[in-house]
Amino acid sequence: MAVRKAESLHYSIGLLGISAGSLLLAVHFYTLSRAAPLIPSTALGILLLILSSLLAYAGIRRSLRNASLLLSLCLTISVFWCSYGVIFILGGQGVLNDTGDFRNALVPGLVAFTLALLIIAVVGFLHREVILAMIASALSLASAHEIAMHYNTAFGSSAVACNYMIVCLVGGYFALGRILYFLSKEKIVLPGTDLAKNKTHEQIKSPSGSVNHFANTGLILNMLSASVFGCRLLGVTSKLFIGQVPWLWTSGIYQIGVCILSYRAMDTLMATFFGFTSILKFAGGYCLLYPVWQSEEPSFPIPFLVVFAILFAVLALFFTLKSLVDGLYLLFYVAYCIAIACRPKGFFEGGPQGMDVAIFVASALITLIYLYNTKEGAKIPTGKGVVKALLAHSSFLKLREGTDLHAPYLGYSKYADAEVLGYACSVLASFAIMVTRDPQDPLATVVVPWVVVAGGILKLLGGSVAFARGKTLESSAFILYGIMWIIWGLTRYSSLYGTTRSFHTAVGIIAFMLFNGFIVFCTLFLNITWFFYSLTFLLIPVSFLLDAISAVPAGYDIAATLIFGLVSFYCFLSALFNSIFESSCLPMSRPIVQLSGVGGGMNKCLHLPARKASSVKRIADILKNGGTCSIPTDTVYVLVAACNRPDAVEKAHHSKQQAQERPMSLWISSLKQLEPAKHLFTPLLWDFMEAAWPSPISLVVPRGEWVDFLGMKDSAKYVGTPQSIAIRIPDCSVTTHLIDLVGPIVVTSANPTGEADTTHHNQVYAKLGDKVDAVLCDGPSPENIASTVVDCTKINSGNIGFFRVGIIPKSQVLQILEQVQKKYTVVHNSGPVIAKGQEEHMSHSHAVHNGVGMAISEETVPVQSTNDICESHTRF
Repeated sequence: MAVRKAESLHYSIGLLGISAGSLLLAVHFYTLSRAAPLIPSTALGILLLILSSLLAYAGIRRSLRNASLLLSLCLTISVFWCSYGVIFILGGQGVLNDTGDFRNALVPGLVAFTLALLIIAVVGFLHREVILAMIASALSLASAHEIAMHYNTAFGSSAVACNYMIVCLVGGYFALGRILYFLSKEKIVLPGTDLAKNKTHEQIKSPSGSVNHFANTGLILNMLSASVFGCRLLGVTSKLFIGQVPWLWTSGIYQIGVCILSYRAMDTLMATFFGFTSILKFAGGYCLLYPVWQSEEPSFPIPFLVVFAILFAVLALFFTLKSLVDGLYLLFYVAYCIAIACRPKGFFEGGPQGMDVAIFVASALITLIYLYNTKEGAKIPTGKGVVKALLAHSSFLKLREGTDLHAPYLGYSKYADAEVLGYACSVLASFAIMVTRDPQDPLATVVVPWVVVAGGILKLLGGSVAFARGKTLESSAFILYGIMWIIWGLTRYSSLYGTTRSFHTAVGIIAFMLFNGFIVFCTLFLNITWFFYSLTFLLIPVSFLLDAISAVPAGYDIAATLIFGLVSFYCFLSALFNSIFESSCLPMSRPIVQLSGVGGGMNKCLHLPARKASSVKRIADILKNGGTCSIPTDTVYVLVAACNRPDAVEKAHHSKQQAQERPMSLWISSLKQLEPAKHLFTPLLWDFMEAAWPSPISLVVPRGEWVDFLGMKDSAKYVGTPQSIAIRIPDCSVTTHLIDLVGPIVVTSANPTGEADTTHHNQVYAKLGDKVDAVLCDGPSPENIASTVVDCTKINSGNIGFFRVGIIPKSQVLQILEQVQKKYTVVHNSGPVIAKGQEEHMSHSHAVHNGVGMAISEETVPVQSTNDICESHTRF
């Protein structure tokens, strides 16, 4: 019920936001014929920007729960109104001088969104999403009428306003339906406003992370940017100028957002593709801005575009593994980059603009296919699985599939690996600086967008995602390189040095080189490929340093670019191959310097996210088969083995070099697991265990025949001491569920004897990665404070002691014991006869109640007796 309310809230916010924006535009077009419109252009633009942010939020939040046509509708309108609002602001500020400028600025975007919204409307009607289909069709008609209005005055603005009013009425109807639905406690449901009907099919259709529903929005963004240049070729617009920049840059910004969300959807290939296309959008906007300060059009670096075409071609080859249609679609961008490279003025030439028209049509068709296929049972053939079927017979290339396809480097992560995009951006940025610039007009050659967007912004994105996946060194390198490309790329290729080259500029570049030197040193312990990648990157800041002091040797930039670019290209191919195929076709190789005990289990030991029930079951299967694993608990990470597998208990003892005087402890999930041996425990001890658990309280109890019920056989010598054993029921649902599946387990801290506790799964990998079979990863430990260890060996004589007071204070433990003893006394007082032993317990209970009869800590158990319990429980 709570989930349905949350989904309904995001659904309602989205449609109410659309209704609010439509009302504003309806008022604007109704009053457009006046000398002074009711809503000033600048104010209308700002309001549309605010509503576009709201729609983006509603669409993204809705999509994180299940697939819906609402996602595509909300994000499409968000992009539309964001760009639309900026153009209105430009018009209000006098940047767009006349009616012709306003028409040339608006029409390309209106054309793209007319078709995109029409596609959404058609799919909505086919999938019986009536509300969404009506809204999309009304908005599509409004855009079409607005285009006609700009070219023929016979089409009045009232027709546009009427379509927007339809959207307001439909959205208002839906809002009223949802309000009645909640007020009547689900008794009143207006037709078309029930969200529960299609919910089940959507969730069954799309398990988490299996389908990238953001791809539809990314394809629509490709339509938008292609429309800007395609309209110029077809004569729909008369010129390319600054008024069309909002369409290009807004689509570029949103495409970076779609790239991030594609990583969240575990779709590395699509995220990389959208990262590439965002670069083209920013470059197109830059080219339209350039004539503002220069009369001539900028030129393009040919080497860069050739390399870009190669990257698109490689990506297209891997996209065929998804479907043949996807691979063919990327070939349009290969041809696009070649067309730009062949024409010196790039986007302003007829060849590239012809490819824009082709991309517009192809993007529209792919969008229709993607949207239609989101519905259960609706399928338009795309050639999906054809190449996979061919590779299934190959013994050399075996595809990575299943639950481990996007397994993070260390533990749980919500994102797929972004290293492919990071390496590709290094290739692009490095080849961009190969171009010779005109010192008098450095901006005349299009270099800044490639360096800043590819080398900087997308590099920072890759570093952030790498950090989320536990790759600390790689993320640090990507972020450092991204910052360097942005700062020194802008400084060098925008000629921000000033009239004289500054000594301080050179000092700043040297500082970056020193940081990179530290990264080069660290990569010695990572792998050979990363060592050469970071080492050859030093050639790039050296180039910037020499340029800052006007001492760049002839041909140095070309040599540096070729060396670093080729190394980066190998890294790109290696990351791409290793993310798709199981066999390491292009290996990253081993570390140059291997430290003992560091990263030993990186490639051997399984790392499974603790948030998945399937991961816990898999850990349970490993333990049942005699394996040892590290798991999270309510305190720190521990190393465990199943009690009924003596070989595993012995393996766990030897794997961490367990000291003989520090044996392991016993964990159970419920006292029912000790029920067969209940008669071997005293009633008071049993009741105390029942009251104290589950909690971070370890109870050291007398050893007895009950140990034989656990099936440890000869390995029992490694658990506890000859006199006692520490037992606990952890207060952690993951851990207790695992013990339910496996049975009682033996436990020790997940670190070599004598070292500090492990409070993160990364530390487990560093210390015991090559000695355990799997790690159940759950990030940082919830508590860094150790458990409280209580000595219960003399509890029947009225004494308990404390080996260590940890997270649970002494007073709380005593309060638990007092409550148990009260219950014990009342039960025995109800009988006609009180035994001598019972009388002693009653007297002791009275003493405890008055705070005078309890022997604690050093008085009852000397500090030296810590050796009588396991080292692991004195820690956790």
